[in-house]
Amino acid sequence: MKLKGRNKVSPDFSMSSMTDIVFLLLIFFMLTANSPNALDLLLPKAKGKSTNTQNVSVSINKNLEYFVNNERINGEYIEIELKKALKGQEKPTIILRAEESVAIKEAVHVMDIANRNNYKVILAVRPN
Repeated sequence: MKLKGRNKVSPDFSMSSMTDIVFLLLIFFMLTANSPNALDLLLPKAKGKSTNTQNVSVSINKNLEYFVNNERINGEYIEIELKKALKGQEKPTIILRAEESVAIKEAVHVMDIANRNNYKVILAVRPN
């Protein structure tokens, strides 16, 4: 009586399928790794907690250029753009990203707009 099987098991391992999986994962992570802080700003350091709620992002760089959700806006029209962006929001919130070297009066200008329109303002900082 012959009990030996006819099919032979091959101990060889093919790396081609593993390479395909790694390549697809690399592409996936490159496509999904979109940074919310696309502008290159050096934020001031502070201790505090982070928050995930964000309605509108306002950024001010060292050249005093204003950005609303990464779109460049003239500083004179920032209030109009904020009203458009926050229209219909239940709890309108602005995340203010002012670069470290920007004068405080520029940040206060955005805070004043938020105060007049009853918007909540969160100042973004770098963790210590």
